[in-house]
Amino acid sequence: MNIKVVRGNPTPEELAAALAVVRARAAAATATTPEAARAKDAWSDPARIATHRLPQPGPTSWTRTYWPS
Repeated sequence: MNIKVVRGNPTPEELAAALAVVRARAAAATATTPEAARAKDAWSDPARIATHRLPQPGPTSWTRTYWPS
């Protein structure tokens, strides 16, 4: 891992703090669990929203229209 300071003159303590943050974020990004991925998949599943079926066409389907009478 290469880090380059573009502006300023950070102290060794400031540089160490910045490096600790970068390493912690990189470790958190690579440590994804399968449970978290599965929860995201379940959240984006369209079947979660459509829990009941819509009425199917049939002989009395004209009674279930939403046209004003």
